[in-house]
This record gives sequence, C-alpha cells and structure tokens, in this order.
Amino acid sequence: MAEAVHGAVGRKRWTRLIPVAIIVYIISFMDRTNIGFALNGLHKDLGIDAAQQGLAAGIFFIGYLTLQIPGGHLAERWSAKKFVGIMILVWGVLAVLGGFIQNFGELLVVRFFLGVAEAGIWPAILVLISHWFPAAERARAYAFWMMNIAIASIITAPLSGWILSFSDWRWLFIIEGIFPFVIAAPIWWLMIADRPRDAKWCSPEERAYIEEGLAADEAASPQLGHVSIKHVFANSAVWRLTIVYFLIQIGFYGLNIWLPKVVKTITSGSSIEVGFVTAIPYVLAMFALWYNAKAADRSGRYSTHVLLSMAVGAVALVISVATGSAMPILAVTFISIAMAGALAYDGPFWASASRAMPVVVAGSAMGLINAVGNLGGFVGPYVGGFLQDVTHGSFMATSVFLAACLLAAGLVMLTLRKGGDRPTAEGAPARQSRPPTGGAEAHRKDRRASAPPQGPSSTGTAGASALTVRHT
Repeated sequence: MAEAVHGAVGRKRWTRLIPVAIIVYIISFMDRTNIGFALNGLHKDLGIDAAQQGLAAGIFFIGYLTLQIPGGHLAERWSAKKFVGIMILVWGVLAVLGGFIQNFGELLVVRFFLGVAEAGIWPAILVLISHWFPAAERARAYAFWMMNIAIASIITAPLSGWILSFSDWRWLFIIEGIFPFVIAAPIWWLMIADRPRDAKWCSPEERAYIEEGLAADEAASPQLGHVSIKHVFANSAVWRLTIVYFLIQIGFYGLNIWLPKVVKTITSGSSIEVGFVTAIPYVLAMFALWYNAKAADRSGRYSTHVLLSMAVGAVALVISVATGSAMPILAVTFISIAMAGALAYDGPFWASASRAMPVVVAGSAMGLINAVGNLGGFVGPYVGGFLQDVTHGSFMATSVFLAACLLAAGLVMLTLRKGGDRPTAEGAPARQSRPPTGGAEAHRKDRRASAPPQGPSSTGTAGASALTVRHT
C-alpha cells in the first residue's frame, strides 16, 4: 500500500534533491583530496618533504572537527539550504587561495580553514534529507548518498590528472576551486528547499505524503527527555566504535592521499594515465560496498563483515606495494582490492553501531564517533609521509602501517559481536540487543535499534547525531 501511494505522489524529491546533494559533495571532496595530485609539485616548488606533505594533507581534518555537530544543529534549527549555500562559497574561496600560497605555513593555514568550511556540509545535508524522506524511505535515500565518496574519487582522479597534463599544481587548485562558484552554488540555491512546504516544485500530493509520513514517525518516537553527555562518555561500546572508526580512517585516508603517488611509482605513466588508473580502485569499491552491506544484512554478523573487509584491504595493500613496478598490472589489481576493502566496511559498521549502543545515547554518540574518528584522516597521511622520509622514499613501511591499522580495526570490531550483531532472519539463536519488556513501546524501541544506520561513512556521520537528537 505504501509503495502504491509513493508511486502516485511522484518522485521529485529523489530526482532533484539527492543528485544535487551528490554533486555538491563531489566538488567538496575534490577540493579536499586533490592535494594528493599536487604533492610532487609542492615538493619541487616549496621544498617540503614527505612528512610535511602528509601534514598539509592531514591538517584538513583538524579543522574538520569544528563544525561537525554545530553544522547539523544549525541545519536543523535554522536552515540547511542557507548554511550549506554559505559554506560552499567560503570553501570555494579557500580552495582558490590554495593556488596562491607561497610557503609551507600558508599551505597549512589554507588547508586547516578549508577543513573548517567543509566540516558542516555533510551533517547539514543529512538533516536536509531527514526533512524530505520519511523513515520508510530514508535508508534508501542514505544508501544513494553513501556512494558519493567513491563517485567523487572516480571523477576527481582523471580530472585532476588531466588538468596537471597541461598546467601545474597551482592551476589545479584554482580551476577546481572555481567549481563551487560555477556549479555547486548555483544548483544548490536554485534547486534545494529546506522542507516540502518551501518548494514550489513539490506537488500538493507529494507534500502531503511526506509531511504525513514525518508526522507519523515523530508520533511513533517516544520523547526520551534530556540526555547528559556523560552517558555517551561512560559507554564502552561508544569508545570501541570510536577506536575502530579512527583506525579505519587512518588506513583509508592514508591510502587515499598517497594513492596517486603510489600509482605513479607503479606505472610510471603520465598525469592523465595516473588519473585514470587511480579511479579504478574506487569503481571496485562501489561494488564491494554494496555487496558487503547486502551480505552483512543477510547474515546479521556485522562485526565479522567489517573484519573481513579490513583483512582483505590490509593484505591486498601490502601485496600491491611488494609487487611494485615489476608487475604493474598485478600491483594495480591488488591496490584496487585494498581500496575496496578499506571502504566496504561502511554499511556493516554503522548497522552494528546502531545496535551496539543504547538508543538513548545514539545521537550524541554518532557525533563523537565521527568527530574523533576522523582525526585518523590526519594521522594516516602524516605518519605515511614521515615513514617515507625515514625509509628514503619507500612506500613499504607506510603500507605495513596502514595495513596494520585496518587489521587492528577489524579485530577491535569483533569485541562488539555480542551487542552489534543481530539475529538472522532464519531465527537462529542470537542475542537481543536489549531484553524485551513487552508492550508496543518496547517493540518500537527494538525496531528502532534494529533499523539500518542513518548516517554515512568516512566523512560525516555526525549528521546522524542531529537526526537522532531531534527526538531526545
């Protein structure tokens, strides 16, 4: 019945909001990670070593801490459209300024404030989605949204390589820094509305369907009252999830930032060739993300599927670097598998998180996990660069370090099996995340705890904080 109603009221929120949000984030991700293609030029022109290059790439994530939770709060209490629209312009200015820096200190300042400007984008967009998609649709909406990192990487790599084929790192920053002004800002301001009642393009039938669905969701959610932050810090599952996420981000961003350099070493190709080859791992990662999430939902063993993806990524990364330029095709194949493993954890991880922590602290906990965990995005590139300096340019020590972090994340994740995994559909004996107490209220709580995660990975699940805090 719900599907029939859904079809009758139209799908403009699917074809208008989600694509625009993805395009905006693709450009954001591009301006965040294109420094990986600029590292050789920065080394030659500014004389910075590998450790400094890693610091310049990673300091973004120090700034990225600042507006994670405030961004979601402002989007909820003020306007997601206005907040994101303003931040698009601010990050565009900073991205362009990157092309005019003259020394290492200026590079650090620009990268830090670029992180500040982009910090609130992800949680604000998640809040926007929550205003347009009732709970019955929201998991699918987030599923599309969660693909954006892989899509962004597929686009960024060839484009950055192509720009460098006829220019230098300064023009790379400037050209891609103009995209927020000519693409992201115009489509965002023209096509996005905060809520259905603000959108002239939303039909009365579709508006009524959305608002009735959201109202029903609100009515079904018990008002839990104020929750002290001490409940979050006192929960051991929250800290174990934070450690897992931190270690994963070390591995993922360490690999992501240094990937173009590794591919260049393996293939000895031109900038364009490096760009296209660098995109291959992310194509495979999209399939791995979908398949691992589907398999984990079927088995209910979320923690095991996180461990499997981490183990595959760790082993493949070391094999790829050990193979090196002697067998470039095999090396690229294994580094593609490594990236797929480093991203495929996403769905099972957040599904496990939604069950492992008490509902009453879930919102604030998601913000803490994302904010602290993303510091791994600083550690990975920096330590990776330091190890390359110590080993005179070799990536082997870096690959072993990143692989060890990925594998450690999977092993820590196993400690969450009791609280994070769920019973299988076949009814095999398994633990309940919280003992049933009878009554409709308890049934609703159990359903919410078992629901798919409402936040993405790697860069912005603090938005889930804003979504859940609304009901607390």
